[in-house]
Amino acid sequence: MRHWKRLSAEQVDVERTLMCTLPVLRQGPLIPLLTPDSNYRAWVAVAHDSPLPWELLDDYRRMLGCEVDPIYVPRDDILMLLNQVFDMSSASAEQMLEDLSEDDDLNRKIEEVGDLLESEDDAPVIRLVNTLISQAMKDRASDIHIEPFELEVLVRFRIDGVLHTVVHPPKGVQAAMISRIKVMANLDIAEKRHPQDGRYRVKIAGREVDVRVSILPTAFGERVVMRLLDRSSKILTLPELGMSEPQFAQMRRVIRAPHGIALITGPTGSGKSTTLYAALMEVDRSNRNVMTIEDPIEYQLAGVAQMQVQPKIGLNFSTGLRSILRQDPDIVMIGEIRDLETAEIAIQASLTGHLVFATLHTNDALSAAIRLQDMGVEPYLLASSLMMVQAQRLIRRICPQCHTPRSSMAEDARVMEVALDELPVGTTIYEPNGCDHCMHTGFIGRIAIYEIFLITEALRNAIHGGLGWTELRHIAKDQGMRSLRQDGARHVRAGVSSVDEVLRVSTEEAIEIEA
Repeated sequence: MRHWKRLSAEQVDVERTLMCTLPVLRQGPLIPLLTPDSNYRAWVAVAHDSPLPWELLDDYRRMLGCEVDPIYVPRDDILMLLNQVFDMSSASAEQMLEDLSEDDDLNRKIEEVGDLLESEDDAPVIRLVNTLISQAMKDRASDIHIEPFELEVLVRFRIDGVLHTVVHPPKGVQAAMISRIKVMANLDIAEKRHPQDGRYRVKIAGREVDVRVSILPTAFGERVVMRLLDRSSKILTLPELGMSEPQFAQMRRVIRAPHGIALITGPTGSGKSTTLYAALMEVDRSNRNVMTIEDPIEYQLAGVAQMQVQPKIGLNFSTGLRSILRQDPDIVMIGEIRDLETAEIAIQASLTGHLVFATLHTNDALSAAIRLQDMGVEPYLLASSLMMVQAQRLIRRICPQCHTPRSSMAEDARVMEVALDELPVGTTIYEPNGCDHCMHTGFIGRIAIYEIFLITEALRNAIHGGLGWTELRHIAKDQGMRSLRQDGARHVRAGVSSVDEVLRVSTEEAIEIEA
């Protein structure tokens, strides 16, 4: 019996793999390999940590009409390569649109039939929608935008936080595409005047994907945005978030606190939920009652009671939070503070012995205190309960295959509003270029930058006194708080990202920093 330590894509027999269905191959799991003398024998990779699936091998032997030799390899290699093969075998969105455009009769039917359920020839449209979702997952997209205009329809993917145009479907396909998405999300296909929200779950190459659907009527038809969440993706731990050592120590200190409220702030898509999940993973859940209320529940955490917000039955953040506090929790995580009632309950919970984590939409960390006061929270309550505020953004990583090195100049530090010792002149930094590996964007993947401040006695007094943003900023700077751009300079200096990328996601500082 042969044992291989690793398995590469070049060793896979794609033609024979596609002769079988993906569910059957994943049962083993097993995958056919290229064999020197494939007429008489066939090599099949089998997971070395599971019993040999003799029945599957017999079925495969009968299918090929030759003997089969199993080779033991790591399970993860088989599953990864199976997904790659079946992803590559699926048609691209452009190919699907070519098929649609060639069939004029089909386009005419699609335009005439308003209800997709009544369409007799709906398979091409179903395949088109499925292909868009599959291609979005393959391209690492977080959102799919379907945008109707007067003479065309635009489909764009948000990849690493930036929108990219993918295809231009014909205008005649627009109504059928949107109807198909409504059917999948269990929405009213006859309602075209009011916004609708829904969700559904699909499985792509064995990966479960949650899709949140938002439909908005516009002048030229309904606009659709689909948010994709891969449930099989790994939850990052706190050390994997890319924090600096001081930031990591500050976060650890907060997690171990007995009570108080910690806020994670930033716009939509800045990784706030990922940070909160990572923080909860650090908690000793064996002897502490950890509960969350979320919209939606993005990942299932072992040992954590997670509640889903359901506005249709009146279960919002405030009502759900009241119920959670009757369950004797030690730690509570709130998906988002949206109103005064939720904010007041969270603060009261932190003052009565609970550790509370929550998210808030603000541009920087210090704006969180101002935002809560604008909501109506009393400054003395906020000063007594607030323990930490962290703002964060996601910056794109420069593609390592095509980046271009250059020496930093004094101008780089000036535009980033950081001191010269943060980005010394002559440091080797990199600019994006673009290649096939990164889809010609110059970037691949993302990493977070952070702005963290712990509430000191001086800041507590300033919040209690109702001081504004500028005064709070001066105090926080004096006590060592580093801005988002200063943290971004750390990644520029390390060659992870570029100056322009940090400037793209961060706001300008209101305080001059001397070189």
